[in-house]
Amino acid sequence: MSDDHCPPLTRENIQENIDRHGCFIVQVPADDYLPAFAYTIGLYQRFQHPEIICFGLSLEVMASLLNDACSQIKTGAAFATNKLYDDFLEDYPVQFLSVDAAYYPYYPAAGCYFYEHASFAVLQLVWPDKQSRFPWEPDFNPDWQRKQPLLDRNADFMFPEEKNLGVFTTKQVLEGKPILYVYHDEEGDWQFHSEDEPSEADVRLVALSSIVGMDPGIVAIHQLSYGQRAWRASATDQWKWE
Repeated sequence: MSDDHCPPLTRENIQENIDRHGCFIVQVPADDYLPAFAYTIGLYQRFQHPEIICFGLSLEVMASLLNDACSQIKTGAAFATNKLYDDFLEDYPVQFLSVDAAYYPYYPAAGCYFYEHASFAVLQLVWPDKQSRFPWEPDFNPDWQRKQPLLDRNADFMFPEEKNLGVFTTKQVLEGKPILYVYHDEEGDWQFHSEDEPSEADVRLVALSSIVGMDPGIVAIHQLSYGQRAWRASATDQWKWE
């Protein structure tokens, strides 16, 4: 198995690693906002097995988990949802979830590039807290809640924050003007405006879910990190960001 620390991310390089090792592993480091994650490319092509993605551990540990999964798949293993697997992390079981394809452009994005428009399946490897509770279970460690976005649900929201998080917008947006400027400031506050520099008198506080409800396409910038801005020319244009 391999990873993408050094080789260029081209279809030829990915295919060479798949042919040699069984899969190619993409590693994405954490930033101030989102956790690190890693995922395979090639399991679906070589073994008709879903690709696998994992979040929130060190890149080295996640690469080891994915390499282990690939080795098992090469010998005939097939991982499924709603089942505990004890042979990945010592003393802790893991589970797999089916990833909603709506998340593909944002997380296993290089897989979309490699497979082009062909459909492929992805499983998310999910690990528990130290009490062996999973993120969807009561009393899961709240400090770890955002380390693993669960990609089998909430595809119409995607933001790691709670839906009732208070965010800033303007009366113009609330009256129907399109959101063209988004700022995620260094302290974590979100701002959604129709003008680049709105008047302070026009600013309003609403729930993040209200913004997504007004413009479902806003989920396209849910990965915008602290201190970053995004903008677009109109509501039908694609977002650009720093």
